[in-house]
Amino acid sequence: MLIGNVKIDWLGHASFKITDKKVIYIDPYNVPPEEKADIILITHTHYDHCSIEDIKGIVRDGTIILIPPDCQSKLSDIQGVDVHLVKPGKKIGALGTIIEVVPAYNINKNFHEKANEWVGYIINIDGKRIYHAGDTDFIPEMKELKDIDVAMLPVGGKYTMDASEAAKAANAIKPKVAVPMHYGSIVGSEEDAKKFKKLCNVEVEIMEH
Repeated sequence: MLIGNVKIDWLGHASFKITDKKVIYIDPYNVPPEEKADIILITHTHYDHCSIEDIKGIVRDGTIILIPPDCQSKLSDIQGVDVHLVKPGKKIGALGTIIEVVPAYNINKNFHEKANEWVGYIINIDGKRIYHAGDTDFIPEMKELKDIDVAMLPVGGKYTMDASEAAKAANAIKPKVAVPMHYGSIVGSEEDAKKFKKLCNVEVEIMEH
């Protein structure tokens, strides 16, 4: 997917690569180490989002990594990287990119509790605002998000929103494009993505990987 000069690749599950003049990975999991990362964004500590083997495969000297505090110990044997601890409400400038840290949590299940202060991200890059929701339900804070160009929303259910809940979130956020994620591997199927698209009142792109 191209949004202006920004290229977005879905790498499966909740993993994305965002490229303009720099390379940003979000929650790399089972990704090919073909292109080294300038910035890595980790939403929470679960193995399918904070995968140390994947992180090791894409870091280079000086890679900037944003992580919630409870992920820090996992990175202890990765050398030469610039780690920033984040929590909801924080805003960080990294290589000319402004990254806003937003909440991600469950409302009606206990897999991702609000008290953990796990996160999603809004990446401000080349004049575009790209929102990766992290593992979350449709939370009240989503209604406050403004001017989102691309919203990456989990649709697989069980641990996160299902397709119906994610469509309600997309319709509240009103992005220019909504992208379903968190399906097709550990949980959820392409049918969830199709249902999400059918229920949305905004443009939806079901990406291939």
